[in-house]
Amino acid sequence: MTPAQAAKKAAQILGSQAELARRLQIRTPTVSQWCSGARPVPAARALQIESAVDGKVSRQELCPSFPWEVMAA
Repeated sequence: MTPAQAAKKAAQILGSQAELARRLQIRTPTVSQWCSGARPVPAARALQIESAVDGKVSRQELCPSFPWEVMAA
């Protein structure tokens, strides 16, 4: 799954891109850009999204370039 696909899945779980944006207190166009792959999902937002969807989409799927395993150590 690409990060854009993961962002789309998170939005679908919550009902819409607008709802994901509302939960994160950001603008809907930002979520749209994540879902289209135009912008990467920042690591901090990946954590928030993972929490908002109860782990159904992981931070690693949303932001694979971040060294998550270093944070866990």
